[in-house]
Amino acid sequence: MYNQCMTVLKWIGIILVLLFGGTALTGAPFVPSRRKELKIIFKDLYKLGKKDLLVDLGSGDGKVLKAASECGAKAYGIELNPILVLISKIRFISNPRVRTVMRDFFHSDLPAETTVVYVFGDGRDMKRIVKKVEGQARKLGRPLHLISHAFEVPGHRYVKKCRAYFLYKINP
Repeated sequence: MYNQCMTVLKWIGIILVLLFGGTALTGAPFVPSRRKELKIIFKDLYKLGKKDLLVDLGSGDGKVLKAASECGAKAYGIELNPILVLISKIRFISNPRVRTVMRDFFHSDLPAETTVVYVFGDGRDMKRIVKKVEGQARKLGRPLHLISHAFEVPGHRYVKKCRAYFLYKINP
């Protein structure tokens, strides 16, 4: 019985490593955002409100989505890790302002009502992310705001900076 339990736990561990490690290879690893900082940036960096739809690229467990919805905005999470998507779906089951999908951002479109894109990408992906957001801004026919946590966007000037967050206006 003990050996069977250990085998099951070992396989669960391997699956978790593959899920979390695999998404780290295709994007940034799961690093939770700090709730206090999110409240500050959604007030001081970009004032989120009822007219906004924030899209979180790599939404993880939904901390950014929750902070956005608490500001009155709608929130849409895009996540590759099925376990984190499930956690978010359960977490927000009774919150109609929050939606999470399991998708690869690079192979999907932003919702038409998107106003702000939040990303905690890494340096190697920022050029690709911005190129995709620029394409989405062109497709939507209007500017989008991009909030980048910890990484500046190469070749772009930020509009505003607050702590380790950078706000960009991405024009079509």
